[in-house]
Amino acid sequence: MNEIILDRQFDNIVIIKINRPEVMNALDKKIISELNEVIDIANNDNNVKVIIITGAGEKSFCAGGDIRYVHSINPIEAEEYATYAHNLLNKIENLEKPVIAAINGFALGGGCQLALACDIRIASSNAKIGQTEVKIGITPGWGGTQRLTRLIGMAKAKELIYTGKIITAFEAKDIGLINKIIELTDNEMQVFYNSIQEKMTNTVPPIESEENPKYKQNQLDENKKRQLNQILNRKLIEESISLANEIIKNSHNSIKISKMLINKGMDAPIDTGLRLEIYGMALSFAHTDRQKMMRAYINKKENKKKDN
Repeated sequence: MNEIILDRQFDNIVIIKINRPEVMNALDKKIISELNEVIDIANNDNNVKVIIITGAGEKSFCAGGDIRYVHSINPIEAEEYATYAHNLLNKIENLEKPVIAAINGFALGGGCQLALACDIRIASSNAKIGQTEVKIGITPGWGGTQRLTRLIGMAKAKELIYTGKIITAFEAKDIGLINKIIELTDNEMQVFYNSIQEKMTNTVPPIESEENPKYKQNQLDENKKRQLNQILNRKLIEESISLANEIIKNSHNSIKISKMLINKGMDAPIDTGLRLEIYGMALSFAHTDRQKMMRAYINKKENKKKDN
């Protein structure tokens, strides 16, 4: 299953990577099935506390459904395909473990809907996000009409779905579609340009060269852009891991219950949601996490008083 990579180099974090850069990490039925299996592997590993989903390369998180597959299927097959995708995304949304979408590049159509099923969305500054299905004559079919509306409100969701427009990470942050944008700082940019300055001088002819100068300059610009995006992508993953580590410090049981309360209570009447919250809190009091962590907190306070 090399088209879905399971990176287990960290003790409590797994990174699941869609590895189909030749089709912008698009998903067909086979890849959805493989992603579903990998999600199960990560979820069934008790050592894993946080899951990160991202795309291979620096151009695309996931471009959604694989158009090469979608364009030739009939309505019955389309229903089956959408059901496959719904089962996967519902599973991701309802996992007991937090799931972070590290959005690198394009998250379009089903790719946007995959990100919506995750708990937290972090995007690189070059990310482009959109529900673009209407541009090819179909509707969002992987939960977009429902999850997007609940996340950003009906009016904005209708605007994005009806127009099919692609928005930047900054626009997505403004409307609450993503949690955080990862950018390169001025210092990081300067370090990059300093590192390639000597190489540029030694290997690239001056712009006024008669030997296809425009082509050479375009190639140079493309190489610089690609390298910068690679650096940005590494920073995105590092920031996602850092956030995952912040989550891991806390009670896994409390996070699991909190996620359930948020997901189940969102569509229930507020009285029902509040009653569920009471039961959830009472349930957390029965867990060893509560006893151990409260005791550690009290001991820390008492030790601090003694030191003062």
